[in-house]
Amino acid sequence: MALQRRQFLLLLGAGVGGVALSTTTGCSQQQTQLPFAPVRTPLPLPSDGLTPSQQREAYRVVRINDALSLPEGYDQQLLASWGDPVGSSRFGFNNDFLAFRQLDTNSALLTVNFEYISPLPWSQGFAEVTGSALPYEQVVQALAGSNGKRDVWADAPAADVTAAINSVAAEALADQGIGVIRLKRDGQGRWQRQPGPEDRRITGLAGLDDPERRLRATGPASAVFRLAQRQGYEDGLGDRIIGTFANCAGGTTPWGTVLSAEENFQSQVPEDVYADGSAMAPSARPFTCQAKRLYGLGNPFGLAGNKYGWMVEIDPANPGDPGTKHTALGRFRHEAVAVRARAGQPLHVYSGCDRRGGHLYRFLSDGIVNNPSDPANSRLFHSGTLYGAVFNSDGTGSWVALTANTPVNPLPAPVKVPHSDRTRAGAESLDSPAATAAYRQRYSTLGDLYAGKGEAQLGALLIDAHLAANAAGITPTARPEDTVLDPATGDLLVTFTSGMPGNDGTPDPAIFRGPQGQSPWNEGWIMRLSEQGENSFRWQMVATGGEPADGGLGFANPDNLAVDPTGALWMVTDIGTGSQNNDKQNGGVFGNNSCWVIPTSGSQAGEAFCFATGPMECELTGLALTPQADQLFLAVQHPGERHGRREQNAEEARSFQLKLTNGEPLEQLRWVPLGSNWPTGGLPKPGVVVIHRRNGQALLS
Repeated sequence: MALQRRQFLLLLGAGVGGVALSTTTGCSQQQTQLPFAPVRTPLPLPSDGLTPSQQREAYRVVRINDALSLPEGYDQQLLASWGDPVGSSRFGFNNDFLAFRQLDTNSALLTVNFEYISPLPWSQGFAEVTGSALPYEQVVQALAGSNGKRDVWADAPAADVTAAINSVAAEALADQGIGVIRLKRDGQGRWQRQPGPEDRRITGLAGLDDPERRLRATGPASAVFRLAQRQGYEDGLGDRIIGTFANCAGGTTPWGTVLSAEENFQSQVPEDVYADGSAMAPSARPFTCQAKRLYGLGNPFGLAGNKYGWMVEIDPANPGDPGTKHTALGRFRHEAVAVRARAGQPLHVYSGCDRRGGHLYRFLSDGIVNNPSDPANSRLFHSGTLYGAVFNSDGTGSWVALTANTPVNPLPAPVKVPHSDRTRAGAESLDSPAATAAYRQRYSTLGDLYAGKGEAQLGALLIDAHLAANAAGITPTARPEDTVLDPATGDLLVTFTSGMPGNDGTPDPAIFRGPQGQSPWNEGWIMRLSEQGENSFRWQMVATGGEPADGGLGFANPDNLAVDPTGALWMVTDIGTGSQNNDKQNGGVFGNNSCWVIPTSGSQAGEAFCFATGPMECELTGLALTPQADQLFLAVQHPGERHGRREQNAEEARSFQLKLTNGEPLEQLRWVPLGSNWPTGGLPKPGVVVIHRRNGQALLS
């Protein structure tokens, strides 16, 4: 704990080499003590204020709550939930990133990402929420004989089954994408909904029937989309794009636009591409529908896979803006984005690829920022250079440009790289030093791997950014899920959610280790990265998740971050649904997902305090603070994802082997509800809440 606390003091410090708190900045001083008593988690923590003997009694038997639990003195209001009217559409499913933009004293806009569909609660509640029947069970039964799969695009079934499949897929894509809702202050100064002309949805099928609503594309990949001849699939749309989906995290720009990250698009359309950047045919990702599985949603509509996995920019105040995908920022499983706009410098954009072994990226614009608040800065996204981060074990690192001239230099085997047969799409695995040497001999630069010339060749490389980064030797990381700029120092804060290996790759064990050197380490990290000159940086892990007895701060799997005006760090966790309260899975001891506050000044600096715990089987996301930090917008995603609607207070007893804060063992009996009834006691529905203090003061004042 002492080491963890010391590391956390570096969050807003003067440099990686020293322990110093930031006292500069426009941040006011925090109080010595936080104004709330932490919410109790099922895990004994130093912040619970109990002695080990008291902890043994308090944590011996625990009941998990199906509620969004807050400290005493704080209230929540449900702002919107799945199915509520939004313009001509509805509030989508699995709300994620939130962006708050205040227009004037009493009005504001909230932009919301809708990430994906949780099939069980979605199909259970669809008719009640929308007032329309959904032929989900009909489709499940029709596809039961083919393991739930059908290539509808190339081999449509009977007309009635095709119609049912199209209905399910269309409704699921309608519940993904981006939404904008207008807010107003009530008589107590609290934000609530007030439908206005800005209210609208950009769905997963936007533009399918109305060409004017198709999204635009900028940057090098546009040349690929316009190719007259190609190795792969042609959707006939040129550089226009139908819809956006898998919208997970995001960010804002100083000029008022919102960036929305398309993350796990590979679940709905083919991810692999050919050497010229063209997509595989929709058949490569067939439609799949079972009770708890719903994938390949792009297949029935012939969506081109290379047009998804991008960063999307929208102006929430302009209802006529269909959205723009900026391809110079690269195509990968985008998670989070941080934008630095300083006058006289290129635009800096930081983003991560949320997969096991994914990379951290930086984009530098070719053009220069003149006025950071000028809307014309959006043009700077059109042209620039994408870099991948290479981390060294001594705390240094460098940015390597991903261009045609970049040498092919894969990391030691095994590693996935663009397939050596360039007539084939996708990857191959280099499983031995000999295979790696042969690959490097055949392809000396990234340009040797990608077809075309000029913009088209660069576009092909950027469409295949993850595999190109692997081929260039960019460091595989531990699922980078958020990137936030520290307003005090300008340094980058990055959450890495989990260091476990996976099918896509393995995080570098020299970089991603537990607080006592453990590897692999599941519980995650927060990193502080300081730019050092043009293409160098220094990095340090300033916080590590895990049980306190193992050197962790008491949380697991950090995800979204926010820094409030006092300098305090807010963080939510992303424990997988199957791991929550699971006595046989990593992360199970930590209970439900939660929201944490870490002070960076005062006597509590460097300690982690639980501010909220979520309902059953949910994830807490969003973390949008008002400028005065007197209200917090928080998204509750996929309650009841595993068991659906909780019936008759169903629950299950499970046994956990825990450690008290002094390291002594504790066997805990934990009662776990099966399913959820959040937010209103019936169907589980994703929704967005706004949190405030009852006394009207700032959340941490």
